[in-house]
Amino acid sequence: MWQHCALLLSLSLLPVVSGGADSKGVTTSLTTKWASTPLLLEASEFLAEESQEMFWDFVEANQNIKGEHDESQCSAQHSPTQHAQVLPLSQDDYPLPLCVCHHCFSLSLRAYSATVHSFQQIASNEPPPSGCSAFFNVHGEKSCDTEKLTALMETAAERPKPYLFKSDHRFPGSNPDIPVVILYAEIGSSEFTMFHQLMLSKANKGLATYVLRHYLAVRKTPVYLSGYGVELAIKNQEYKAKDDTQVQGAEVNATLMGENDPVDEVQGFLFGKLKTLYPELKEQLKELRKHLVESTNEMAPLKVWQMQDLSFQTAARILAAPSSDALNVMRDLSQNFPTKARSITKTVVSSEIRKEMEENQKFFKGTLGLQPGDSALFINGLHIDLDTQDIFSVFEVLRSEARVMEGLRSLLIETPFIHDILKLNVQPSDSDYAVDIRNPAVNWINNLETDSRYGSWPYSVQELLRPTFPGVVRQIRKNFHNLVVILDPTHESSAELLNVAEMFYSNNIPLRIGLVFVVSDVDEIDGMEDAGVALLRAFNYITEELDAPAAFDTIISVSRGGKLSVGDVVKVLEKKFPYVEVGSILGPDSTYDDNRKEGRGYYMQTGVGPLPVVMYNGMPYQREQLDPEELETVTMNKILETTSFYQRAVYMGELATDQDVVDFIMTQPNVVPRINPRILSTARTYLDLSNTNNHFIDQYARFLFLDSREKSTAVANSMNYMTKKGKIDIYIYTHTHDGYIRPVTFWVAGDFDQPSGRQLLYDAIRHMKTSNNVRLGLINNPSDSPSEENSRVARAIWAAMQTQTANNAKNYITKLAKEETAKALETGAEVTQFTVGGMDVALFKSAFEGPKFDFLLSHTVYCRDVLKLGKGQRAVISNGRIIGPLEDGEVFNQDDFLLLESIILKTSGERIKSKVQQFGVEEDRASDLVMKIDSLLSSQPKGEARIEHAFADDQYSAVKIRPTEGDVYFDMVAVVDPVTRDAQKLAPLLLVLKKLVNVNLRVFMNCQSKLSDLPLKSFYRYVLEPEVLFQTDGSFSPGPLAKFLDMPQTPLFTLNLNTPESWMVESVRTRYDLDNIYLEEVDSIVAAEYELEHLLLEGHCFDVSTGQPPRGLQFTLGTPSDPVIVDTIVMANLGYFQLKANPGAWILKLRKGRSDEIYKIYSHDGTDSPADADDLIVVLNNFKSRIIKVKVQKRPEKFSEELLSDGTQENDSGFWESLTRGFTGGVKTEESKQEKDDVINIFSVASGHLYERFLRIMMLSVLKNTKTPVKFWFLKNYLSPAFKEFIPYMAEQYGFQYELVQYKWPRWLHQQTEKQRIIWGYKILFLDVLFPLSVDKFLFVDADQIVRTDLKELRDFDLEGAPYGYTPFCESRREMDGFRFWKSGYWASHLAGRKYHISALYVVDLKKFRKIAAGDRLRGQYQGLSQDPNSLSNLDQDLPNNMIHQVPIKSLPQEWLWCETWCDDNSKKKAKTIDLCNNPQTKEPKLQAAVRIVAEWSDYDQEIKRLQNRVQERGGGQSYPQKVCGCRVLF
Repeated sequence: MWQHCALLLSLSLLPVVSGGADSKGVTTSLTTKWASTPLLLEASEFLAEESQEMFWDFVEANQNIKGEHDESQCSAQHSPTQHAQVLPLSQDDYPLPLCVCHHCFSLSLRAYSATVHSFQQIASNEPPPSGCSAFFNVHGEKSCDTEKLTALMETAAERPKPYLFKSDHRFPGSNPDIPVVILYAEIGSSEFTMFHQLMLSKANKGLATYVLRHYLAVRKTPVYLSGYGVELAIKNQEYKAKDDTQVQGAEVNATLMGENDPVDEVQGFLFGKLKTLYPELKEQLKELRKHLVESTNEMAPLKVWQMQDLSFQTAARILAAPSSDALNVMRDLSQNFPTKARSITKTVVSSEIRKEMEENQKFFKGTLGLQPGDSALFINGLHIDLDTQDIFSVFEVLRSEARVMEGLRSLLIETPFIHDILKLNVQPSDSDYAVDIRNPAVNWINNLETDSRYGSWPYSVQELLRPTFPGVVRQIRKNFHNLVVILDPTHESSAELLNVAEMFYSNNIPLRIGLVFVVSDVDEIDGMEDAGVALLRAFNYITEELDAPAAFDTIISVSRGGKLSVGDVVKVLEKKFPYVEVGSILGPDSTYDDNRKEGRGYYMQTGVGPLPVVMYNGMPYQREQLDPEELETVTMNKILETTSFYQRAVYMGELATDQDVVDFIMTQPNVVPRINPRILSTARTYLDLSNTNNHFIDQYARFLFLDSREKSTAVANSMNYMTKKGKIDIYIYTHTHDGYIRPVTFWVAGDFDQPSGRQLLYDAIRHMKTSNNVRLGLINNPSDSPSEENSRVARAIWAAMQTQTANNAKNYITKLAKEETAKALETGAEVTQFTVGGMDVALFKSAFEGPKFDFLLSHTVYCRDVLKLGKGQRAVISNGRIIGPLEDGEVFNQDDFLLLESIILKTSGERIKSKVQQFGVEEDRASDLVMKIDSLLSSQPKGEARIEHAFADDQYSAVKIRPTEGDVYFDMVAVVDPVTRDAQKLAPLLLVLKKLVNVNLRVFMNCQSKLSDLPLKSFYRYVLEPEVLFQTDGSFSPGPLAKFLDMPQTPLFTLNLNTPESWMVESVRTRYDLDNIYLEEVDSIVAAEYELEHLLLEGHCFDVSTGQPPRGLQFTLGTPSDPVIVDTIVMANLGYFQLKANPGAWILKLRKGRSDEIYKIYSHDGTDSPADADDLIVVLNNFKSRIIKVKVQKRPEKFSEELLSDGTQENDSGFWESLTRGFTGGVKTEESKQEKDDVINIFSVASGHLYERFLRIMMLSVLKNTKTPVKFWFLKNYLSPAFKEFIPYMAEQYGFQYELVQYKWPRWLHQQTEKQRIIWGYKILFLDVLFPLSVDKFLFVDADQIVRTDLKELRDFDLEGAPYGYTPFCESRREMDGFRFWKSGYWASHLAGRKYHISALYVVDLKKFRKIAAGDRLRGQYQGLSQDPNSLSNLDQDLPNNMIHQVPIKSLPQEWLWCETWCDDNSKKKAKTIDLCNNPQTKEPKLQAAVRIVAEWSDYDQEIKRLQNRVQERGGGQSYPQKVCGCRVLF
């Protein structure tokens, strides 16, 4: 009762207020351009990323649910708090407990909507047969008639197989030789069930490869997105820049605000709750709430002394809150800082907080490189870059970490140890493996340590420590650098390599050169019939008679004549040794066969790959590095890089002068006896061994129905191992009892009743006998169905391992693996004849003759379903990594097992072993744990190393949130200044993560002191929810929104979106000016609706010959039916290019014309195409950034041509014709030519309704005075929906062309945060890539200009070789001298008498601009200067003026731009354009100045308004003229 009285009292004390409007605010939503995708399908894609097995289980379980789980049919019978409404799986169906939370979060993010839609785009390219809601494609033939399927499959072989994408869902067990049938259908629909059952029957019978792609019926509702930020920034009102035109029409989506929000809290009052408790006081509560909001939102300016400690005071306020509320407090204070600042100034900061923070800041600076005010986030020690990583990449990190942590938990590892294991860096290293070059097969040409030609060089290794100029190769008489060339002399490529080696030798490069000749080793073949043998014998003879350098010179002279022949060798020998019988050297009786067999043997033993091979210090070069020019460069770079390694070794005392340097190199850990590319490949597949169960392989009926993960665990449970010493025990975990943890586990799979399988087994045993680190298990993969006859060796091995002691079993199995034993068995010998001493023969025989083949049947199924091996194929599994299937005849010998062991020990085995030893588990289980942990950790994507957080103190200056005891948790550390933009983003992100997963969270405050300005001048909202939201009736909520409620009404706001890097968004619906939001003039809610227009495809392109970006090279992106939808130009900066697309499969190719005439694609990375493809396929199927790398090469006949030459110009009609076809109904080539020659291209930018009003008037003034056809180019990024709707009508009325151009600010270029500065950047930074190559020249005209002359005169103005021309600032109005900043200080000295130019009007010669790389130079200078916040105050004009010495400016005559602020009144009558410059003296509003200064301005304004009224009367915005515009899709 007392609460009611208190409430009435507070209501009675309210001042009398008028019953005005409710509280005002702003809402922002962001939707996709594509139609809504069912959550059921998105759920299937989430599971497909876990495993294809889970995907198909999900499909089977939900094949006919008839939309129960579709978002449009969710009903109140489901509890909104349960995931069951949108997740048709129960929690037990997930592989990991954390999967459920992540699945909910992925659906909330709509993270897989893009994946589902990508299949829709692929289907639309087929295209689908008419009238079919589901259909199949059989090698290009499509139908939805199931009766035609068999006939189409029978003729499928006549047609090419379809291209299958990496993201395709292929039904398991498909045979590559059978027809591919792609089913396009919606899972859960009735049509799907029929087609799916039909396809299952075909696939299970081995008749078809079944591929499923999503295909949806027509949907209209878009997808509401989250994972982005919205900023409501307070604008500077020094110059009034607000349009006075009244906003008309009803606002859209203004009712999206929840009036009865139960968490409607203001100053401690929960008004949602109060309205429920006291409905009779509804009006009074409304007034109380309004009064409290207005008193809270006071924004009186603060004194400088009040601001100094705001960062610390905000931190103190956060730290004073209970830990459960601290993040909410941080979010509230940082996101609403402008209205909270005054109350924060009253907060007292304790000395303990200051002292601890200062100590921690020393640590932040020293170890993390963080300054006060910087922010950082670490998840399990992984650094999350808040500037570059979006919520989708954070989600990937969470999911990847969860897999590992839950996997470790599944192995029964206790929670405290899990984070210790995570910190182990077990990722495969990138260190190059080397082979030992100390082999007699190497014919050394020189020796730096003994040859007289190097006698004057210093000998001491200490010379390495002497200072020298960078890039200088040190000449020291030591064999530090060794180049070995392995070659077949008859190959044409050998001559080029020998020439490079000779160049190194003759130029006294400190490089020891060795040759290995790989020639025929057949004794019957001599040098008179084989050129390779002839050259080897000649080399040996000359070396013996003279010396190795002379022999080297001889073989080089022989090789220069093209393809080597015996005659070439004979001719040279006869010339050099005229008195010697050549036949005695080359013939059958020759004694000069040294290293003939050894050379081929060394080549085969090292396994270094196809000839020729070049090795530096034993490390083979990559194939592309063997190009002669590339080889020279790479070798010199390796010499310089390796020098630093030697310097460190000498400095640390590891290498002394009296040591043999080659011995030192060859004892490094990266040196192995054999290099097997299959082992060293970075594309690796791992078994999932992170499971614990009690299944075994001797129960085949049960084993058959386990999933892949459970099968692997059952095989591991049942595996018995051979080791160097110790005994084998029977079953389960008691594998070894010698008290030694073996960190390397090999499973050898093969048919041990066949020679190839036995040889692999024999080599494995031989290696195992040499190492205490290894244990060896066997998996049988029979070539035929198991029977008594064809499985005798396999069953004998199994019986021995089950019944005998370790040594006896090992010796017996070694015997069985020998071929003589196998031959004896084939001739009828009994397996018991080969038993070794000490074996219990009776027990062995009993096990061998047992009737059950279960172990063999289980192994067979395991090889087929999990290891993906064909019958009888071999494979090696090392700590869970699958190496195979090995090809028939492929060598995998003892040295390969040694290489595998050394890699495991180096990268993971020893580290994991030392950690497992701390667990205190029994040692016979420890080796299993090492294997399983290694498989789990190594299978994770390679990432950055984890950072340890040994922070000294978190008692006073950190928010601490402890995890739920006993559960797996994420260890998160955040460092943040609470009054920064990072805090505005980080607080809501941490809140969501806290709800999503179990966290051990520490948030360290990193405050700045002595602030002189308000640190945050914007309100911020981060749109993110941990799960799908529902309304009270159980239906889905309309979608996530950014809500700015109860905003102060006096400031002028501008709205900005902060989206992931790869998103291109545009405003599509709002009647308000989002650049100038003035809430005093708003009825209630400003609702802004944005749309995700495109996803960005980014890339870097380089010419392989020069290593430089091919400036001016163009790429196109399209589909098979429409090959050129968008195009782009490659920048010289980093070879960067960007293309915009949407989810789907796209074809990237060089643009037709000069681009593909001069260049061809050499290689590519990050695409979905095979390595040798000419046209690249790129699939965009998620919201994350996609960055590809493309290398191109000039065609041989075009080697001397340049893309940006002054010669023949590229025919640019291709793309623009396709573009115009979509928007203007087609343009002929003659018209394109006329457009290029006679059209004046005018570029302009505008943001906000006022400047768009000015822009329309500027356009009208141009059109009234210019007789030549005009084409306007507008920057689309910031135009309002109203302008984009009206411009087609204006173009139709006045007969001009226009295009909207777009470009996403590249992520590598320093970002601007203020909208005005971003727009300034677009005016100058991207001119070379915004326009097609067909545009030779354009004019930039500011939106607030009035043109009074024909602009053809300016277009034709002679720039005298300069890339652009600007008008200098006027200097005739003398009263403004005090404001002319360029007349003194930095600018006066930098310009050195030159003029300072204004950027309101300029003309650009794009041919010259591109030719001198002006755009790249400007971006380079900008990147350096923009790091300083005080630099480039007026970015668009300061930058070109700063670069005036590197990129010259032609000064235009003064009459081209008159501005009242700087020019006197007398010069106005000559003005060709009038610019409405801001006046720093009077601060006169622009509209007022326009009417006063420009007589015709009001007439133009009224003319435009009359047109707008006519458009509105006829329903403008509903339809568009068809033949007036285009939309430039280069960006």
